[in-house]
Amino acid sequence: MSDIVSVCQHYFVFLPTMSTLSTHIYTTGDMLPQGVLTGNFFHSPALFAMSQLTPKHKPYMITVEDEGHGVVAQMLALVRYRSSLFPPYFYMHCHVLGEGVYSNLTADSPTSLFGMMLQALCTRLNNHVLYLEVSNLSQKMFGYREFRENKFFPVRWMSIHNSLHSKEPSERLLPTTKEHIATAYKRGVVTKEIETEAEFAAFSKLLRHHNWFKPRRYVPHDAFFRQIRESGNGRLCVTSFKGRVIGCSAVVFSQRQAYLWYSAFRRKSFAWLHPDDVTIWHAIESAYQQGYEHIYFMDVGLPFSKNPFREFILSFGGKPVSTYRWFRCPIRWINAVLTWIYRE
Repeated sequence: MSDIVSVCQHYFVFLPTMSTLSTHIYTTGDMLPQGVLTGNFFHSPALFAMSQLTPKHKPYMITVEDEGHGVVAQMLALVRYRSSLFPPYFYMHCHVLGEGVYSNLTADSPTSLFGMMLQALCTRLNNHVLYLEVSNLSQKMFGYREFRENKFFPVRWMSIHNSLHSKEPSERLLPTTKEHIATAYKRGVVTKEIETEAEFAAFSKLLRHHNWFKPRRYVPHDAFFRQIRESGNGRLCVTSFKGRVIGCSAVVFSQRQAYLWYSAFRRKSFAWLHPDDVTIWHAIESAYQQGYEHIYFMDVGLPFSKNPFREFILSFGGKPVSTYRWFRCPIRWINAVLTWIYRE
């Protein structure tokens, strides 16, 4: 009984619908309830299991359940352990991708249920992580009040996605981008899905080298990417020239949408081959050929007036959307300072 208590925390709330709902937090796969929702990959038991088997990862599945223990809402939070010898540091942070998923059977407001899960998560992880982050919300203002009530502060962000259902992706390309892609293919550049262990090793090496000087960018252990490759929930690809890997990408799929989660390129060493253009184009074209409705670029970055990577992604004909990422630091005075800095 004590093990169950340590895994689940209960917070009882009486909503205007007169139904009694409770939040639960699960940290092991064998404790997940039978009715857990499976539609959204980023809040699914599949990603929960992948994270549980990935070193330096710990998943937290927060659910809202009715009196019969039926799941009416759920949200997956991933706690990541980060460390380095040079420069020396160690900390943990929590990341939530999206606002969670909600059952069609519930009459309660999604924002009310989201507020319950967010409060439960903050209570459970208080003083255990350096910061909490919630990103990739479907709507800019979703949960605004609930975030503020739980002491989160918003940072303006940029989201870009390409529509794949109204016209062919090639029709949206800028002329220079189309020329770069044609030139690269003519010179012998090839992009394909990873098939061998050597290709996977090259994928991992390039991805980590590319993000070495990007301290905010977190790259999971190889075990995570192996599971994506084996699960069928995503695809790992490499761009190569005469046997040398010069670009790579990791795309995952959820609810008829494609998401470019990670990418890396050797665009300085092989600038004349345009590995960045070819790698991104292959991800877009593959998602189109498989019938996905959109492809989302998950980490375009802060909406600075001059952002080279944002302008590069927009050259493929995507649509930029202003959004928020929400952060919370459990250290009160630091959170207060950051809230003041990022005040609207």
